[in-house]
Amino acid sequence: MIDKATFVKHRIIVFTSLLSLPTLCAIACTTGTHRGVGALGTGGDDGGDTQPDGSAVDATSDADATSQGDTGGGGQDGPPGDELPIDIDARPPPGAFCALPGSVVFTQQGPQVIPGGDASTPYLGWLDLPVGFCVHYFGTVPMTRQLRFAPDGHLFVSSPTASTTGGRNNGLGEIVILPDDNQDGIADTNITYLSMLEYVQGLYFGGGFLYYQFDQATVARVPFQNGDLSPSGASVPVNTSTLPQDTVHWTKVIDVAPDGTLYVTNGSSQSESCLSTRPPVGTINKVSPDGGASVVAKGFRNPISLRCERNHDVCLVTELALDYSAPYAGREKLLPVHQGDDWGYPCCATQDTVYIDPNTKMPITYSDNGKKVDCSGVSAEPVSFVIGETPFGVEVEESGKWPGPYGGRAYVTMHGTFGSWVGARVLSLTLDANGMPLQATDLDGGESANMTDFATGWDDGRQDHGRPATITFAPDGRMFIGDDQNGLIVWIAPVDLKP
Repeated sequence: MIDKATFVKHRIIVFTSLLSLPTLCAIACTTGTHRGVGALGTGGDDGGDTQPDGSAVDATSDADATSQGDTGGGGQDGPPGDELPIDIDARPPPGAFCALPGSVVFTQQGPQVIPGGDASTPYLGWLDLPVGFCVHYFGTVPMTRQLRFAPDGHLFVSSPTASTTGGRNNGLGEIVILPDDNQDGIADTNITYLSMLEYVQGLYFGGGFLYYQFDQATVARVPFQNGDLSPSGASVPVNTSTLPQDTVHWTKVIDVAPDGTLYVTNGSSQSESCLSTRPPVGTINKVSPDGGASVVAKGFRNPISLRCERNHDVCLVTELALDYSAPYAGREKLLPVHQGDDWGYPCCATQDTVYIDPNTKMPITYSDNGKKVDCSGVSAEPVSFVIGETPFGVEVEESGKWPGPYGGRAYVTMHGTFGSWVGARVLSLTLDANGMPLQATDLDGGESANMTDFATGWDDGRQDHGRPATITFAPDGRMFIGDDQNGLIVWIAPVDLKP
């Protein structure tokens, strides 16, 4: 049984609106200067998997190996002396989200703070955004792994307790609501909507229901009406996967395509054998109304995030590929969901490219018959990333409210390399007119024309700012980012964006 919702006191901070209209085009259309991410690691993100020598990676070491600092409930680093209250010429217009006190606005002179914010909230000036954007603290939920907005505008957060890929593993086992009913830009309180959910991750609202991951193999749904702060009906199972379930890559992510198709992901394991029969394990599955499921695409190791675009018939998934395989043609991927696609795992790194055995330095062979692996039928990915960068979340800006080069793009939260956070950032990716990602890669060590840094600062060597894990857009156009290390949830907006 799922117990009744409880209410957890958080904090209320009342803000006021202020400020005058600047020359916004010059600000909003200028790209900020970003710090380079440096050399990227070739390891993996997944706590609980094995290292190249076969020894286990401690699933809890991701939190213990470094100092995490404050968990987000109190103030972090105060603003340096050269980051003064905002100049009058850089102020957002009255009524804009960025005009809220405590907003960190990125200007030609650097990050500047709108005065009047509560000093006890975490300082965010360590982030680096393009000129013409701001960032603001919203709330804190330990082990934030998924963010979804309900139809009534309330933010829902999944916080599992089960050990999983790269998380701090200090979650609540709950789905938590963070309302902002007084519209001051910060969550009024944390409300437990559902509890006793060890394996919760995926969330989706549709058809008068909240769909969510109920346990390691099951997706359930519960009736939802606008304004609900606790379930208005009983939860019922939607689908229980009959595929093998990995103890680390158990996460089920859920979304619905414009044609009404319900998709659910299933992860494989780091140690899956390369068999000539290639039984599907890591998959994207289509769930039928009767609860059955069929495989749409296979060859995944860990399809950690899935988003279907509202304005195009396109669904995108991020794939965390074979750990430690960077020297052997491995790469992380951003992929479209197409019926019949095979993305190669555990045999193929990409199209026509067999994984290399790190011991023999030779292409692997089928483990059941010793024959040569055929990768000719593997699909070619449009977007690839260095192994260990760990693309954890994907969303598409579809509000039409973002300026120039930033609107209508895909945004990917990069979790960064396990143990160092190197490469942790938010990337911006170009989409074509049909919503498909254009070819892009950083395997050559840098940005490409279709892949640029949008938000950086997590990998500053201090390892106390957490790691960007999940991303979503609010109906009002703000970008929300959740961190599964410190539990911090922040929003980002163009300076002139208004409710």
